[in-house]
Amino acid sequence: MKIGIDIRNIGKHRTGDEVVFFNLTKNLAEIDRKNTYLLFSDITDPQILNEISGRLGIAKRKNFQIIPLAVFGIKPLHKFVWNFWTLPRYLHKNPIDKYLTQYITPFFISKKIKIITIFHDISFNFFPQFIKFFDKLFLKILVPITLHRADKIVTVSEFTADEIAHYYKIDSKKITWIHNAVGDEFLTAVKNKLTKEETKKIRAHYNLPDKFILYLGTLQPRKNIPTLIEAYAKLPPEIRQDIKLVLAGARGYNFDAKIDVMLKKYSLEKEVPFLGYIPDEDKAYIFKLAHIFCFPSFYEGFGIPILESFAAKTPVIASDIPPHREIAELCALFFNPNDSAELSKKLQLLYLEPRDREDLVKLGEIQVQKFSWRNTAEKILGIIEDSR
Repeated sequence: MKIGIDIRNIGKHRTGDEVVFFNLTKNLAEIDRKNTYLLFSDITDPQILNEISGRLGIAKRKNFQIIPLAVFGIKPLHKFVWNFWTLPRYLHKNPIDKYLTQYITPFFISKKIKIITIFHDISFNFFPQFIKFFDKLFLKILVPITLHRADKIVTVSEFTADEIAHYYKIDSKKITWIHNAVGDEFLTAVKNKLTKEETKKIRAHYNLPDKFILYLGTLQPRKNIPTLIEAYAKLPPEIRQDIKLVLAGARGYNFDAKIDVMLKKYSLEKEVPFLGYIPDEDKAYIFKLAHIFCFPSFYEGFGIPILESFAAKTPVIASDIPPHREIAELCALFFNPNDSAELSKKLQLLYLEPRDREDLVKLGEIQVQKFSWRNTAEKILGIIEDSR
């Protein structure tokens, strides 16, 4: 078969989205040598494409090829131009058998092309206040069309599969769920033992405190960072002197302005460092150096950083929402995402009780082994080959 994959997020620093499609594609390249894959990107820079090809391990693979398709027009509309014109035009002249993408499927393409689309979550339906107006408008219009056009819908958790089936009245037989996992590059890095000199360089480069509570991810409103800041501010002063809060993530699109408001409210502007976007080669080391990892989201479809923290042997405190329970089971401490006081108590508990930290670390090491990108890629390949 000739299979197309939308890899536009690879090379874009899109955190979770990029991790999913990078690792899926990389593992498909390792297990499938009979089908032909066309990897569609809107990046046209040859140097960047060569770097992506090298990271994916496809430079010498004859059955894998990156197809750069330039998009012209107003930049905010690029993703819509891609689906309405750029890709359909290419596929009309160069038909394929199957197409793997995420969320919105391309329009005006032959129904002979079977489409599998991955949905990470449908948070825009339940927390519309966290979504920009035009994004919300497009999603409300296009997602129902996409769900009915797709031949198969894949979600990253059982929770999201159930939500799509119930909210959009989609036949559950059309939906399947396959868990994400920790990236292969992350696992390789986390196993590397840093020397004291290397550790010192990492700390100096990011200006990391000796002991810190880490949040790493996007800084969007649904990530609930203000509650984490408030919980940290409620810690006793002597604890705050010894352990700091560190936020890692780019102040990019849809940044939560309440973060700065909360920092100012508690006079923490100079005490809480922002690390910005952390490249893959450093992310594992940041996790390893953290004393506690906190993931306070109001809503997630999965939550790869929880598994990354398990792999790095750092204890996890996470908001008590269904996907986090599905992933972490009994291997993390949970708190009500609307209760900063409860979160503060959990932070204090892990700070004061080394034995509780050790127990969570051991449980997390076992839990993360249940998730594998190789297994996920094999299941995706099975869906691609079985879809009619």
